[in-house]
Amino acid sequence: MYRFLLTPRWWGINVFVLLAIPFCVFMGSWQLSRFEARVDDHRTAKAQAETDREEAARPLAELLPVDKATVGKQVTATGRYGRQLLVPGRELDGTSGFYVLTLLRTDGGEALPVVRGWLPGTADAAKAPAPPSGEVTVTGSLQASEQPGDNGVSAQGGLPSGQTAAISAASLINLVPYDVYDAWVTLDSADGGMRTVPVSAAPNTGLDLKAFQNLGYTGEWFVFAGFVVFMWFRLLRREVEFARDAALGIAPEETAPLGVQEDASTPVR
Repeated sequence: MYRFLLTPRWWGINVFVLLAIPFCVFMGSWQLSRFEARVDDHRTAKAQAETDREEAARPLAELLPVDKATVGKQVTATGRYGRQLLVPGRELDGTSGFYVLTLLRTDGGEALPVVRGWLPGTADAAKAPAPPSGEVTVTGSLQASEQPGDNGVSAQGGLPSGQTAAISAASLINLVPYDVYDAWVTLDSADGGMRTVPVSAAPNTGLDLKAFQNLGYTGEWFVFAGFVVFMWFRLLRREVEFARDAALGIAPEETAPLGVQEDASTPVR
């Protein structure tokens, strides 16, 4: 009855199933490992953040370029405040508002983006306090440049003059006539009555939408594996039924065209 399994058609089906199931399991396991790695990175980042707050601030040059190991580290820089920009569409504790971003011109000529604080409501330059004048030394947490899609950051475009969507050298270089560090700092203590902006997680480490997409893909791949097994058993059962009917001399019923059903009581002419 099961001799049909040796036919070329079933050889092809069996080979496909034997290859598809391990592939789906491998891809599901890989996506799960990526999610678990993001969870581990998130826990490590939270623990590291506590340690970073207790460490003494280090000069900016010692912590560049920014990576997972240096994000959140205490950094210090000296210079004079220059151009001030607003970063709209930023939430803090569930309230919509904007960052006040001021570029600190360092002795080396490059500018360090410094987020001096957060204010609620619509971005308005009149609400933002002016930066301190003269030479200042800032201390804050080092952050990596943002990219569209990170932590809800929208793509640049359509913003009024004096605003930027992302805090990154690629975005700011088009708004100021000097070089900008590919990093930024959020002050430990906001000035001008603003609220302090918390440290963001390093790229690809937080439990954001991308992390949970990995978890969703994990489930999808295992569902695909189960579907392949289900279809194999369904085809096998149908083939066995056809073989049994053939052995009993029962011809398979001819099906009418789609949408056409004949009434058994109607005589055949």
